[in-house]
Amino acid sequence: MPLPFVPPDFDVPTHFVGPGFHLEPLDAHHNLRDYEAWTTSSEHIKATPGFEDHGWPHPMSIEDNLADLVGHATDFEKRTGFTYSILDGDEIIGCVYIYPSSNHDASVRSWVRASRAEMDRPVWRSLGDWLATEWPFASIDYAARV
Repeated sequence: MPLPFVPPDFDVPTHFVGPGFHLEPLDAHHNLRDYEAWTTSSEHIKATPGFEDHGWPHPMSIEDNLADLVGHATDFEKRTGFTYSILDGDEIIGCVYIYPSSNHDASVRSWVRASRAEMDRPVWRSLGDWLATEWPFASIDYAARV
């Protein structure tokens, strides 16, 4: 039996506040705002470190997006992966994905929408600190920002 992604006694954070943003677990109620955020920023996301060869974003319907969000929420519930919406107030400005990795304890990717590109580095820096201090991972693969 494979080891769990996070220890059973680990309290998975459900909120984080960074400079100019906060996180909350991605869920179905984010569908319209999430869909608008990434579909208006596809090329920007594809150029974001960690997404260059990922295969997403790709065209999909709002219904397919909902199914994707429900899948991420199920992963969160089962503790097999953790996806958060990155918000400024109620506006979704991006997402962060924390999933198992074959070479590290966790693989982390994050993106911000093109209209909020200036937030990429502060999000990356804050999340890197948060992951290092609040999560049970010794080794994290999270593409650097330059």
